[in-house]
Amino acid sequence: MSGQTVSRVSNGRDNVDPDTRERVLEAMRKLGYRPNSAARALRSGRFHSIGVITFTLSSFGNMRTLDAIAIAAADAGYSITLIPVPHPTQGEISVAFGRLSEEAVDGVIIIVEAHLLDENDVALPADLPVVIVDSTAGDRYPVVDTDQAHGARLATEHLLDLGHRTVWHIAGPERSYSATHRREAWEATLREHGADVPPVLVGDWSSESGHELGLELARNPDVTAIFAANDQMALGLLRALHESGRAVPAEVSVVGFDDMEESRSFWPPLTTVRQFFGEVGRRSVEALLYEVESGERDDSTLVATELVVRDSSAAPPA
Repeated sequence: MSGQTVSRVSNGRDNVDPDTRERVLEAMRKLGYRPNSAARALRSGRFHSIGVITFTLSSFGNMRTLDAIAIAAADAGYSITLIPVPHPTQGEISVAFGRLSEEAVDGVIIIVEAHLLDENDVALPADLPVVIVDSTAGDRYPVVDTDQAHGARLATEHLLDLGHRTVWHIAGPERSYSATHRREAWEATLREHGADVPPVLVGDWSSESGHELGLELARNPDVTAIFAANDQMALGLLRALHESGRAVPAEVSVVGFDDMEESRSFWPPLTTVRQFFGEVGRRSVEALLYEVESGERDDSTLVATELVVRDSSAAPPA
């Protein structure tokens, strides 16, 4: 059996007779042979590795997206190298790219969840395929994101359709790309329906901030409907309303955003907007590998959202 045939089999080529391939694989198993991935990379110019730069590992959305990226990469025969960036500044991202270049990756997925990549002075390497998740990059790179605006519109219209005169909003951090889109869509939806636009209360995605701001809202008897920008803040909000004697949903309706697994176990079970983080992760890997293999950039993608109606929303009190 020629060395060329063994090389074809070890490199996954398909121009080998099936019976011959099986004999080669059986011999490899008996000898404990493992292909040399470094040598293969030198020959093919591919490392079969994806770099992932992420702003935080503590948020529900980032963890779910990262999990989907890891699964999709493994299914495609790629490993991932993760670089957390505690403070997403231009310098931090440059350092992260420097570390990834030492790790020899074929492309990079960036999960920043901030407006950083809107800035023209953030320069990423031109010779490395890049896909952005949960931010924007103009026309420079493909972007894969949840349709944040549509989700916020669904939440706000649901509460207006129930008969509430207006909807109050607990927003996410001002630097957050997602929070900005949700807040802008909430405000636009109210204006389109001729409803008053109440002052925005800004949280930090945590249940603690939802609780603190919820206590403030609970003191206002005019508040009958609240849209929280994520489920964790909605959880703190529910606690604040209960502590303040404001019944949910008899007196105040609450809608969240994310559809965490635990949201159906809140009391009452939370009406919320479902994000498909698995789809975002899978499509980001597809877009990156398309560019790695073809040399062409894929189109940007918005993944749809869905309103999940449970027991925390109802018509306003008579």
